[in-house]
Amino acid sequence: MSYIIDRRLNAKNKSAVNRQRFLRRYRHQIQKAVSDAVSERSITDIDKGGKVSIPARDISEPSIYHGQGGHNERVLPGNKHFSEGDKIARPEGGSGQGSGGNASNSGEGMDDFSFTLSQEEFLDFMFDGLELPNLIKRQLSGLEEFKTVRAGIANEGQPGRINIVRSLRSANMRRIALASGKRRQLAELQAELSALVAIPEAKRDKEREQELMHAIAKLEKAIGRIPWLDTFDLKYNLHIKQPIPRSKAVMFCIMDVSGSMDQATKDIAKRFFILLYLFLQRNYEKTEIVFIRHHTSAKEVDEDEFFHSRETGGTVVSSALRLMQEIIRDRYSPEVWNIYGAQASDGDNWGEDSDVCRDILVDDLLPNCQYFSYIEITNNEHQALWNTYESIQEEYPDHFALQHIREVSDIYPVFRELFHKKVA
Repeated sequence: MSYIIDRRLNAKNKSAVNRQRFLRRYRHQIQKAVSDAVSERSITDIDKGGKVSIPARDISEPSIYHGQGGHNERVLPGNKHFSEGDKIARPEGGSGQGSGGNASNSGEGMDDFSFTLSQEEFLDFMFDGLELPNLIKRQLSGLEEFKTVRAGIANEGQPGRINIVRSLRSANMRRIALASGKRRQLAELQAELSALVAIPEAKRDKEREQELMHAIAKLEKAIGRIPWLDTFDLKYNLHIKQPIPRSKAVMFCIMDVSGSMDQATKDIAKRFFILLYLFLQRNYEKTEIVFIRHHTSAKEVDEDEFFHSRETGGTVVSSALRLMQEIIRDRYSPEVWNIYGAQASDGDNWGEDSDVCRDILVDDLLPNCQYFSYIEITNNEHQALWNTYESIQEEYPDHFALQHIREVSDIYPVFRELFHKKVA
């Protein structure tokens, strides 16, 4: 049995294998630390690695040591001031090199264990166990992308793809097939010649001996002419291109930027959509993202304008849903695309527009969507839009989700609740 030991070193000369073992062993503690870090970071730093801390008690391990009593001989390395047999005076109380200050008369503890996660590791823990719900492979859209796969052995190919083992095996079989009859005949003639040579020279048939030697030389020459490797012995690894099946998916990010959304509420909405954007970019390479901002009117924007524009106005939520309708009709056929929607708002809406939103969602969007989530960001009581959406959730529990965010610390738990991986 062979043992392969990975001794590659990562930064600061730490073993990469031991690090991965540590991350696996304390996954739950690290996930909690990452969750806390996400809530505390600024928007620009939310996807970066960095230092996280986990309680030291969570990584403590049992230790075995000798109890008191008995005769023990100890070797204490690193001490150059004492020799064997020297008596060491007991230190007097209060002579330690403490940092001073007022002391406590009870309690004990340990500092948290802090370490640094790389950006890749941080994002791995951030999005571990999440997925887009109800993702269906509706169409193979891999016509422009292929993967190369092994498809057996071919008699022709490029020199770089030659299969040495199969080529040598073929050459060996050819040599055996071509030379087996000659070698058998050669063995018979050599046996006859050996028997003839054993006869005394006076009684030996000289003519027959010459014939045998001539025939043996001829056969050896014929066997020697068989090439060790011929062109038709060469075998090549055959590679073919197979189309990669892709699930076409599009995510609609709808954010309310009306006047009722104060700057703190908008920042929470941006944080949520940044998490969603990072999640899609990292785990679903071919997922398209459509950004929609709305107040009294809705507009499709690019990523930069979605997160940084300061435009504001009144509130008509149905304008964003109508725009989503139009974009789906023009660019994303429900027969081909997995369609998702995520809407963030403070719940404020104009007049009877909440009923219009319900009609658009129930009659058109939800029948064509795999999943639609609504996040209400407010510390106040829920308004008409939330009540309307609650009735929709009762009708479409598997395709419509409703969540409430009050403060920044709620964002990540709500995000995980919306996109957690469902066990089949």
